[in-house]
Amino acid sequence: MAQRFHDNPRYWRTPLMPDAELLTAEYYAQAFAPHWHETFSIPVIQAGAQSYLYRGTTRIAGVGYIAAINPGEVHTGERHTDFGWASRAFYPTAAWMRQLASDITGRKAGVPWLPNDVIHDAEVAAGLARAHRLLEAGGDPLAAQTALTAAFALLITRHGRTRPEPAQLHPDAARVEALKARLAADLCEPLSLAELASSVDLSPFHVARLFSRMTGMPPHAWRNQLRLNSAQALLRQGMRVSDAAAATGFTDQSHFTRHFKRAYGVAPGRWQAG
Repeated sequence: MAQRFHDNPRYWRTPLMPDAELLTAEYYAQAFAPHWHETFSIPVIQAGAQSYLYRGTTRIAGVGYIAAINPGEVHTGERHTDFGWASRAFYPTAAWMRQLASDITGRKAGVPWLPNDVIHDAEVAAGLARAHRLLEAGGDPLAAQTALTAAFALLITRHGRTRPEPAQLHPDAARVEALKARLAADLCEPLSLAELASSVDLSPFHVARLFSRMTGMPPHAWRNQLRLNSAQALLRQGMRVSDAAAATGFTDQSHFTRHFKRAYGVAPGRWQAG
């Protein structure tokens, strides 16, 4: 019987992949709350298996699978085996992915969109894992960046798609966009559901139901995730955890830490130290 993993995530960064986090992790007890990233999330499963809810369907990613998530998409994550799972993950920005797609095609390209299901491609998974290990080791930057570029070029050419064009907004979608703008306007402002609803001329009941149905998260949870994304940017700049919590509207540092760990599997101070 395989030995049970322990929750042991380590976020880190490299100048060879600007503005991105990378993650080397083992998980057992961690269950990620519904959340979303401003970046791509591209984990390669190294051991065990992970299940996650994405776009209304539970997906299962085993060894050698890539559990890719596009920016802004709500998802969860938890173990699918009795001993947990281990993964190596990249969180590249949309701008970085677009630039690589443009370099591949030799012309200006859009952001390559990855499939909604798990990607089972042994060659791409092995290439990504190798690049991840080389970047983490911090040895020859030429070898590491060559491996990184080759692996992501293969991922994009084999599995990248044109990002779906947003359909013309019908009244409900337009209201949701207006609600998102209201939620994002001032993250430190106390905001009631009634106040939010009045901004789009709906009842609180209908706003809560509409927003949850169209985004996958209730308004308060979506706003907290936006706060977390904003706090990450401040932590990258070296701001203290307590100051980042206050600047993004969390009631206190413990409140911030609790939400951060549920979304990213690690406390904000440890994430920043990466």
